[in-house]
Amino acid sequence: MKTELTRALKEKYALGAFNFVNLEMLKAIIAASKETNFPVIASVSEGALKYMGEEETVAMFKAAKRDAKVYLHLDHGKDLTLIKRMVDLGFDSVMIDASSHPFEENVRQTKEITDYAHKKGVFVEAELGTLAGIEDEVHADKNIYTNPNEAKKFVELTNCDSLAVAIGTSHGAYKFAGESKLNMEILSEIENLIPSTPLVLHGASSVPQKYVELLNKFGGNVKGAKGVDESLLSEACHKHNICKINSDTDLRICFTAAVRKYLTENPEEFDLRKYLGAGKEEVKNLLIEKIKLLGKF
Repeated sequence: MKTELTRALKEKYALGAFNFVNLEMLKAIIAASKETNFPVIASVSEGALKYMGEEETVAMFKAAKRDAKVYLHLDHGKDLTLIKRMVDLGFDSVMIDASSHPFEENVRQTKEITDYAHKKGVFVEAELGTLAGIEDEVHADKNIYTNPNEAKKFVELTNCDSLAVAIGTSHGAYKFAGESKLNMEILSEIENLIPSTPLVLHGASSVPQKYVELLNKFGGNVKGAKGVDESLLSEACHKHNICKINSDTDLRICFTAAVRKYLTENPEEFDLRKYLGAGKEEVKNLLIEKIKLLGKF
């Protein structure tokens, strides 16, 4: 992970970090990486680990990954004991998200995890600032931009490997009521102060309208969903120091839309492999597009 993100920082591109909650989603992530021959990050939240099982998740990943350039990452880890357990289980990277705490406590918890993980060669992502919205067990009512001066101090005190910053994105499917905007001025200030630190953008699903429309057409109700404009994501990683961009909502909407479509068009079908396979294939297609947007081709 450190090698991959250091290269991304130098060459100005980003790795996509895609959340999965089952084997189909994981296989879609791996297939997209193989078809593009580009590295990606397969992320699991604490909620996903509860759903799939901790050891089962690691075993499934190792069995499915094989020779693919895919890295296993813990997303939004808040339970320090669980984070350390994931380090011990062989995760490539863990995120300690203590951003809801005061600065000093965020530093203390992050340093504790960094010291532990680095002894075992595991990459550590931390977060400073707050993203509004809801995703799994992560919830906040409003955005709080990352303070550039605090970001510099935070990285120096914790020795974290990468830093997730808040510049206007949010979790969930309803990110913007009007035009999508990111605060590139704050991003520039942060990267000028910590130029050697790969930066991370959470809440960065673009919520492609073709999948929203498809989902709604076949019985869904996610009207008004809107994500981050892809031109902003491209600018953040190709002109700035955003080296990892997270997507979760996009995959959920895409997968569900494809499954709804398949079941509606094939009402006699009850073979899980067929309708889950349809979801897997469509997510793979979506991820290939995302990898090409964020990567270097």
